[in-house]
Amino acid sequence: MTVDASHDTVLRDEAVDCLVTDPAGTYVDGTFGRGGHSRAILAKLSAQGRLVGFDRDAEAAEYASRLADEDPRFSFIRSAFSGWGEALAAHGIDGPVNGVMFDLGVSSPQLDQAERGFSFRFDGPLDMRMDQSHGPSAADWLAVAEEEEIRDVLFRLGEERFARRIAASIVARREQAPLTRTNELVDCVVAAIPKRDPNKHPATRTFQAIRLYINKELDEITQALEQALEHLAPGGRLVVISFHSLEDRIVKRFIRDHSTAGKDFFGNPVGAVALKKIGKAIRAGREETARNPRARSAIMRVAERAA
Repeated sequence: MTVDASHDTVLRDEAVDCLVTDPAGTYVDGTFGRGGHSRAILAKLSAQGRLVGFDRDAEAAEYASRLADEDPRFSFIRSAFSGWGEALAAHGIDGPVNGVMFDLGVSSPQLDQAERGFSFRFDGPLDMRMDQSHGPSAADWLAVAEEEEIRDVLFRLGEERFARRIAASIVARREQAPLTRTNELVDCVVAAIPKRDPNKHPATRTFQAIRLYINKELDEITQALEQALEHLAPGGRLVVISFHSLEDRIVKRFIRDHSTAGKDFFGNPVGAVALKKIGKAIRAGREETARNPRARSAIMRVAERAA
């Protein structure tokens, strides 16, 4: 099976060019998805190179299994990327790696599958789990969460200014019948919002917030980045593509904090730094955004492990 034709890999060439500095090195694709980045990485590796992919999604695992059958340089671990460093060791892959990349958020194929419940555009089960075999679904959580907790999630993870109104609408709706479908959640949001942004669907922030919460995505990112300090070889690259401000803020601060030396009383730099920032943030070009509108919000940051 080739890469899913419905999935246009964002910033593919830019990411791989920044990531691969040694064609004979060992690399990690922490968010395999449908394999777009992985295939591009393998194309730049020599016969001695090695790539390990991670993903917790069942369909991603099917694509990865086929790629592993095609190319002996590739192996796959079905796991959340938050524990990628420990998982490598557990699978007998010792020593530091030459690069790791993360393409954050939900993929286009996941959004386009109504049965996954990620999108407000299609009616489907209110699920939203990256790994549908583990943990509570969005419907499970919304059935028991306190109104205050729902409000906090919508405000903190969705930056939703009508979080209070939407949380109250959800609780009122579930008192009549459980919320089990995406369209039912959309109806709650639409009924609660007094003023709409003409350029954005009213349920956008609510779906984002609940998805981030259900999958613990921001915690996953933080843990994954911390492991880069331990498992990247000197000169190894960290490449991260984000799609909204909450993700990018974590990545930006992480790189800044670990690439800036402390200062003494007189303002002189003190101590070594763990990372070196590589260039400025990279965004998709006009041609790519015209071909793939999702790329408009993508931002890529790159850092290198200091010696």
